[in-house]
Amino acid sequence: MPPSDLPLLGLLRHLTDVGRHWFRQETAGEDTPDLYGDDEFDGAVADAAMVQRAWSAWREEIHFGDGLVGEAVDLGAPGKGRGVPLCAILIHLIEEYARHNGHADLLRERIDGRVGQ
Repeated sequence: MPPSDLPLLGLLRHLTDVGRHWFRQETAGEDTPDLYGDDEFDGAVADAAMVQRAWSAWREEIHFGDGLVGEAVDLGAPGKGRGVPLCAILIHLIEEYARHNGHADLLRERIDGRVGQ
């Protein structure tokens, strides 16, 4: 197989914006822009400072989402954005993470050749 141009850092940045969108914008109703937008993948370069910022941003979004879920009284209540219930958002995020963890595993497999581990 030819090498992939899909960067793992791009996946991390994408998942950061996905969490930001669904928790901040849709659930909490914040008027908060995406961090990376269309530059999630193309702007991801092997730079230590960029990697550190990306991990920090991802952790911040995870912390925000954990707080929302922890404080939720009713997972079926509509969000303040387009009214999507939190339970539907959580299911969507599970699917999103599963899909992209699979992508990351395929990239890893191409590097080390191990399968089914």
